[in-house]
Amino acid sequence: MAELRTLMEGLGHQAVRTHLQSGQAVFTAASGDEESLADGLAAAIERHFGFAVDVIVRDHAYLSAVVERCPFPAAELESKQLHVTYFSAPVTPDRFAGIDQQDHLPEEFRLGDRALYLYAPEGLGRSKLAERLSKPRVTKGVIATTRNWNTVRKLAELTED
Repeated sequence: MAELRTLMEGLGHQAVRTHLQSGQAVFTAASGDEESLADGLAAAIERHFGFAVDVIVRDHAYLSAVVERCPFPAAELESKQLHVTYFSAPVTPDRFAGIDQQDHLPEEFRLGDRALYLYAPEGLGRSKLAERLSKPRVTKGVIATTRNWNTVRKLAELTED
């Protein structure tokens, strides 16, 4: 993570911080939109580390809105039960048409703005619904990355500054 921070600072980003060993970084950019910043970071990471990674960049307003608009009673759940999958682009309900939510109860998912909220009472590792949601038919054409609720909240908090 220290090497990632140094790389990002070398690109001109300021106040670079990373969250645990998760690959999540928070920074201030002088200019650029989310897509161009993500493309620039992905290219720099590939050049420096020698492998390609998918990168999604989101601002504080978006990350805070994801927390605020959670359709599940987040305060009542353990972090291992609630997850958010961030998508690089908007996704529509038709992407999920082949998934019968009734077949997966008590697990549930709800769509948000470029995000999917997943309630998995037994955790992500045991979730049959999470497995279905990660199939190529669902994720085709978009970058998707899933984080537990603690990380979702922490990233919103870290971007407040």
